[in-house]
Amino acid sequence: MKRLVIVSNRVPVPREGLRPGGLAVVLKDLLARKGGLWFGWNGACHPDAAHLPPEIQKAEGVEYATIGLTPAEYRNYYTGFSNSTLWPLMHSLPECIHFERRELASYRSVNERFCENLLPLLRAEDVIWIHDYHLLPLAALLRRHGVRQPIGFFLHTPFPAPDMLATAPDGGTFLRDLLKADLLGFQTADDTANFIFAASRTAGAVTVDDTTLLFEGHKVRVGTFPVEIDPQTFAATAAAAMEHEDLRRLAGSLAGRRLVFGVDRMDPTKGLDHRLAGYERLLHTYPARQRQVTFLQIAAESRTDVPSYQALRNRLEHQIGQLNAHCGQADWTPLRFLTRGSPRSTVAGYMRLADIGYITPLRDGMNLVAKEFIAAQDPENPGVLVLSRLAGAAKQLEAALLVNPLDHDGMADALERALAMSLAERRERWQACWDSIASHTALGWGLSFLDLLHKTTEA
Repeated sequence: MKRLVIVSNRVPVPREGLRPGGLAVVLKDLLARKGGLWFGWNGACHPDAAHLPPEIQKAEGVEYATIGLTPAEYRNYYTGFSNSTLWPLMHSLPECIHFERRELASYRSVNERFCENLLPLLRAEDVIWIHDYHLLPLAALLRRHGVRQPIGFFLHTPFPAPDMLATAPDGGTFLRDLLKADLLGFQTADDTANFIFAASRTAGAVTVDDTTLLFEGHKVRVGTFPVEIDPQTFAATAAAAMEHEDLRRLAGSLAGRRLVFGVDRMDPTKGLDHRLAGYERLLHTYPARQRQVTFLQIAAESRTDVPSYQALRNRLEHQIGQLNAHCGQADWTPLRFLTRGSPRSTVAGYMRLADIGYITPLRDGMNLVAKEFIAAQDPENPGVLVLSRLAGAAKQLEAALLVNPLDHDGMADALERALAMSLAERRERWQACWDSIASHTALGWGLSFLDLLHKTTEA
């Protein structure tokens, strides 16, 4: 039986548990079912990390092999090139891109260390699945060391248009590195098309058909695999959460007002400042809504040592203060903004309680929160999803109210439309969104990728 080896930047070792959303939740059912090895960074920094062997532990049939980073690697590989260069590049935010040559050098050396530490752990029958933008060179490094096992790569962010990709330092090299994998997976058909065009124009790959490239005598399959949630399970979690004391307190504090709800990491790609501006525009354009609504936004802090994230936090603090000062009244605070995370079950309950899910990223690979909002709703009295058309999930959730996340007037109009929407229309829109996700699962997403990887390498 073939063993699955997952490689990702961070590994959710068992003592950490699983956070809401993200890679860990999506992959946990797959590894629990198939067993195997999860390899990557353990989240720790140590001056001697580069010289320490992987730490191995097992839990529930899964083997976890993790390494640390040195403080310099953390600054240059993780905070630097991965999150100050590649992350904004992938999300088409050139104004947030920062580049230093030493950070690119560290990015490549850390990928080489991943490779060196992974090689002794591999078996002849392994299937290797690499994840995300932190590890773009890894497939090519493994091939150079003689690895012939099937290799798949999945990108959880968007893949930028070729003209945007041209701003990447060494972008052509990264394309050629990726083309050493057997199967490349992307979130949307647009991302897939962007990669195929860039690979043929910049890296010299030859297009065989809509899903196959030829590069240096090697066939590479390319496919679209929208990441999914477990909608039935999340729906049950949300319904059960309504009995929690946290939910009772929130419902009581609203005093009958309608709840607009958003939840994200505090990240420049999430469009939080524009989202707040759209909500403030609602209160000014439709003054009758004042005192009728409360907006609760959870934005857990992340990557606090990245300058663009620090700047965002400062902008938001100023914006929050102004919004509440200018629009609030003695017995009504229009915006409640939390920067600490909440338990997954509590967030599910907030979603079910909300009249509007307000999710407007500037760009997102998928955005599982949008799917979770739909799953959390009471089918008899569902809320309305206001969703950025630039989120990958918008391709599936076309019955949501889709908005341009830079158009503050448009977002205000969509919020007003959602608040005024009849029960019949809310049910119709919710049902269409639910039908688009109800038959999919995170496990099914992973199995579909691995099934195509198997067919690709066995052909």
